[in-house]
Amino acid sequence: MAYFSVYAMDAPGKQDLRQRLRPAHRERLRAHDHPVTVHIGGPLLGGDNEMIGTLLVVEAADGDAVEAFLSGDPYMEQGLFRSVEIRPFLWGLGQPDAARDG
Repeated sequence: MAYFSVYAMDAPGKQDLRQRLRPAHRERLRAHDHPVTVHIGGPLLGGDNEMIGTLLVVEAADGDAVEAFLSGDPYMEQGLFRSVEIRPFLWGLGQPDAARDG
């Protein structure tokens, strides 16, 4: 298993859509019907503290598993994002496994 960051920016003018889908999105992140573990998740904020995107740190077998997981997310299904970047993530400080070893 490996870690990945997901950095997704909302398309302009989609605040109402984000708010409407947010409960279902949050439930999807907590569901366990997929082989991806979400370790960190939260909205990215603009200068006025308005939600403008999403940041996740997930654990998965590979990038394809992350893409498959994201494809079932309500935000993705309803076209909230203008861009999504999935990148391998080398977790240093605060790594969950390190905390358990302590």
